[in-house]
Amino acid sequence: MGDLHGKVALVTGASRGIGRAIAERLARDGALVAVHYGSNEAAARETVEAIAAAGGRAFPVGAELGVPGDVDTLVAALDTHLDILVHNAGRYVLRRPIEVLTSEEFDKMFAVNVKAPFFLTQRLLPRLRDGGRIIAISSVATRVTAPNGIAYPMTKGALDVFSQTLAKHLAPRGITVNSVGVGYTRTDMTAELLEVPENVAGNVSRTALGRIGEVEDIADAVAFLASEDARWITGTKVDVSGGVGL
Repeated sequence: MGDLHGKVALVTGASRGIGRAIAERLARDGALVAVHYGSNEAAARETVEAIAAAGGRAFPVGAELGVPGDVDTLVAALDTHLDILVHNAGRYVLRRPIEVLTSEEFDKMFAVNVKAPFFLTQRLLPRLRDGGRIIAISSVATRVTAPNGIAYPMTKGALDVFSQTLAKHLAPRGITVNSVGVGYTRTDMTAELLEVPENVAGNVSRTALGRIGEVEDIADAVAFLASEDARWITGTKVDVSGGVGL
């Protein structure tokens, strides 16, 4: 377990799923965690209460991403310096191949998955301490084709390029920037798909380690990248998928 005492972390989309697991893990390692939520304040407060019950420290920060003024709202609510910034919030429209995906759906995914992380990082860089960490939650969909969801992998590909380029730019400050490639994972977003036994069987068959991932699998990898143990890792995409497509 890493020692993050004295560190402050912001995790976007932390009210549920992978984001909640990341927030809980970083808090368990000692960080004070800003639990960002878009619209579900009750879920964010549940996350904060769960962290407090486990002996950690956290507070909620609300701002809907992908709308005008989103970054202004979030930054105004976050009156602190940062050591760790985790871009987890994302939008995924299921079963929308290129033939049917609308311009509005496309724009919304890029607004939340790409534009928001870019400009949130821009605004928070003055508050991010030297030697800090930026971690973006990406997807193995950038290397495993997804014909029924072409725009989502495009957003994650953009996020990977953003992370790698930013790693070089921020290296003089000792700030590391990495992305995490998530595979088939049990979350609220995938619940509908994983209710179908055939989908589960198909996903497991494509995963070398032979199971569906859990949110804790992702959170533990993020905690490593946020720790001092990962001080010499930057500009890298860490595959945390159990070996999807091997």
